[in-house]
Amino acid sequence: MPGTIVLLDPTAPPDQIPAETRPQITSLAGAVVGFIDNAKPNFDHLVDDLAKLLTSRYGVKQVIKRRKRSASVPAPDAIFDDLEHCDLVIAGSGD
Repeated sequence: MPGTIVLLDPTAPPDQIPAETRPQITSLAGAVVGFIDNAKPNFDHLVDDLAKLLTSRYGVKQVIKRRKRSASVPAPDAIFDDLEHCDLVIAGSGD
Protein backbone atom coordinates (compact mmCIF):
# COMPACT_ATOMS: atom_id res chain seq x y z
CA MET A 1 0.00 0.00 0.00
CA PRO A 2 1.58 3.30 -1.06
CA GLY A 3 2.18 5.98 1.59
CA THR A 4 0.90 9.52 1.47
CA ILE A 5 3.20 12.18 0.05
CA VAL A 6 2.67 15.72 1.26
CA LEU A 7 3.84 18.38 -1.15
CA LEU A 8 4.52 21.83 0.32
CA ASP A 9 4.64 24.94 -1.83
CA PRO A 10 7.43 27.23 -0.52
CA THR A 11 6.37 30.25 -2.56
CA ALA A 12 4.79 33.21 -0.84
CA PRO A 13 1.20 34.13 -1.63
CA PRO A 14 0.72 36.95 -4.10
CA ASP A 15 1.22 40.39 -2.60
CA GLN A 16 -2.09 42.03 -1.78
CA ILE A 17 -0.72 45.57 -2.16
CA PRO A 18 -1.04 46.91 -5.71
CA ALA A 19 2.35 47.68 -7.27
CA GLU A 20 1.48 51.33 -7.85
CA THR A 21 0.86 51.94 -4.11
CA ARG A 22 3.95 50.14 -2.77
CA PRO A 23 6.71 52.35 -1.38
CA GLN A 24 9.33 53.03 -4.04
CA ILE A 25 13.01 53.73 -3.49
CA THR A 26 14.14 56.37 -5.94
CA SER A 27 17.62 56.87 -4.48
CA LEU A 28 19.93 55.14 -2.04
CA ALA A 29 21.41 58.44 -0.86
CA GLY A 30 20.67 58.78 2.85
CA ALA A 31 18.97 55.38 3.00
CA VAL A 32 19.31 52.75 5.70
CA VAL A 33 19.93 49.33 4.15
CA GLY A 34 19.55 46.06 6.06
CA PHE A 35 20.94 42.62 5.30
CA ILE A 36 19.74 39.30 6.66
CA ASP A 37 22.64 36.85 6.50
CA ASN A 38 21.38 33.29 6.15
CA ALA A 39 24.53 31.90 7.83
CA LYS A 40 25.90 30.18 4.75
CA PRO A 41 29.63 30.47 4.16
CA ASN A 42 30.97 33.69 2.64
CA PHE A 43 27.81 35.78 2.71
CA ASP A 44 29.26 37.85 5.55
CA HIS A 45 32.24 38.74 3.33
CA LEU A 46 29.95 39.72 0.46
CA VAL A 47 27.85 41.91 2.77
CA ASP A 48 30.93 43.69 4.10
CA ASP A 49 32.02 44.52 0.55
CA LEU A 50 28.50 45.58 -0.46
CA ALA A 51 28.22 47.82 2.61
CA LYS A 52 31.42 49.65 1.65
CA LEU A 53 30.22 50.05 -1.93
CA LEU A 54 26.76 51.24 -0.95
CA THR A 55 28.08 53.87 1.44
CA SER A 56 30.98 55.13 -0.68
CA ARG A 57 29.40 55.08 -4.13
CA TYR A 58 25.67 55.44 -3.49
CA GLY A 59 25.53 57.53 -0.31
CA VAL A 60 23.82 54.98 1.91
CA LYS A 61 23.68 56.46 5.41
CA GLN A 62 23.79 53.20 7.36
CA VAL A 63 24.01 49.45 6.80
CA ILE A 64 22.58 47.09 9.41
CA LYS A 65 23.60 43.44 9.28
CA ARG A 66 21.82 40.65 11.13
CA ARG A 67 22.59 36.94 10.94
CA LYS A 68 20.21 34.01 11.24
CA ARG A 69 21.52 31.04 13.21
CA SER A 70 20.97 28.71 10.25
CA ALA A 71 19.88 28.83 6.63
CA SER A 72 17.20 26.24 7.34
CA VAL A 73 15.21 28.26 9.89
CA PRO A 74 13.23 31.48 9.60
CA ALA A 75 14.70 34.67 10.99
CA PRO A 76 13.47 35.33 14.54
CA ASP A 77 11.19 38.27 15.21
CA ALA A 78 14.05 40.14 16.92
CA ILE A 79 15.88 40.39 13.58
CA PHE A 80 12.81 41.87 11.91
CA ASP A 81 12.39 44.28 14.82
CA ASP A 82 16.00 45.44 14.36
CA LEU A 83 15.44 46.03 10.65
CA GLU A 84 11.97 47.58 10.65
CA HIS A 85 13.29 51.13 10.25
CA CYS A 86 15.34 50.21 7.16
CA ASP A 87 14.41 51.67 3.80
CA LEU A 88 15.49 48.44 2.09
CA VAL A 89 16.26 44.94 3.39
CA ILE A 90 18.09 42.29 1.39
CA ALA A 91 17.93 38.65 2.43
CA GLY A 92 21.06 36.93 1.20
CA SER A 93 22.59 33.62 0.48
CA GLY A 94 26.20 32.64 0.29
CA ASP A 95 28.37 29.62 -0.49
